[in-house]
Amino acid sequence: MDTFIQQIINGLVLGSMYALVALGYTMVYGVLNLINFAHGDVLMVGAMAGLSILKLLGVIAPDLPGIVQLLIAIIGAIPVCIIVNVVIERVAYRRLRNAPRLAPLITAIGISQLVQVFAMIIWGRSPISFPSVMPSTPIPVGGAVISQTQVLLLVLATLAMVGLVLLVEKTKMGRAMRATAENPRVAGLMGVDSNKVIVATFAIGASLAAIAGVMWAANYSSAQFAMGFLPGLKAFSAAVLGGIGNIYGAMVGGIILGLIESLGAGYIGELTGGLLGSQYQDIFAFVVLIIVLTLRPSGIMGERVADRA
Repeated sequence: MDTFIQQIINGLVLGSMYALVALGYTMVYGVLNLINFAHGDVLMVGAMAGLSILKLLGVIAPDLPGIVQLLIAIIGAIPVCIIVNVVIERVAYRRLRNAPRLAPLITAIGISQLVQVFAMIIWGRSPISFPSVMPSTPIPVGGAVISQTQVLLLVLATLAMVGLVLLVEKTKMGRAMRATAENPRVAGLMGVDSNKVIVATFAIGASLAAIAGVMWAANYSSAQFAMGFLPGLKAFSAAVLGGIGNIYGAMVGGIILGLIESLGAGYIGELTGGLLGSQYQDIFAFVVLIIVLTLRPSGIMGERVADRA
């Protein structure tokens, strides 16, 4: 039972990070009908920017509490990720909005590689140790433990997701985003500036990826230029699992995927008689994706994207 509780905690932590990144995928798809495969690299940029800020704080303000340093790193990483994502939209995607779907897909893959190369030039190719600024004393939970970094991650992820729901459901910008997702032509006739809506969508997605990136690096104590590929791919799987274009589906899909992966890693050895170990946990994300797409192509909660004329 202690092992089960520990894996549930690990799954919630992992799923929260997947959910934050999946929201970026699903929002862009909902508004622009585009898969931004460079979004995982925005997570990487957030982690590396947060790392640089933490190193700077270690020099100029070493006496700040660890939680304050980590929050400052997140706040500093958000505008960096927003700039990167908005530039990606302006340079790579804007001219391809009416192009065949294959063109922006290929462009997204190319942009992903470019972002990784620029990150490698700036921060180097070797993994960098992420400073452990949070207290290392774990918190006991029903026979299992959770680190204070993980508690902060869960709190920030919850606040970010609640904030996003309120933004989409209760604000003028949220109404404009929903109108553009439903029918961009009609929304334009009603006075909605689609360019502003799309830029805002990329900026919001980048902010969530920045939070996920810094917390991912803090949780695993490491960051490198290629770290965003696999989390990005799994987060995309989570968005499809929940229902691409559905923000609630992205949240649910992320949490479910994190739980499945964590529980699978904890019990895969027993289930396979020792043939497979926890290092094979990555297969669960894609096995689940194949099963869901086979049985329910629209995802658990279904798509919310209207058919384009």
